[in-house]
Amino acid sequence: MEQIDEQHVCETGLVVLDVTAADEATALTVMALLERSWATSGITAVRRDPGAPGVKVRVFADIRRPGAQG
Repeated sequence: MEQIDEQHVCETGLVVLDVTAADEATALTVMALLERSWATSGITAVRRDPGAPGVKVRVFADIRRPGAQG
């Protein structure tokens, strides 16, 4: 995955979450649940790294702001 840029964590409450899941459906579910709780970057591309188990996603979130259900 790309290096985390300083702007993504320049303030208290900003986080970058790297998620590894067994399959794409699980990763998409996790991103959707995070989006309900916090303001996030939304559903992002799912990646597979050759030779590594599972799939990976990266989500940028602002835990100071409520998400879709907030």
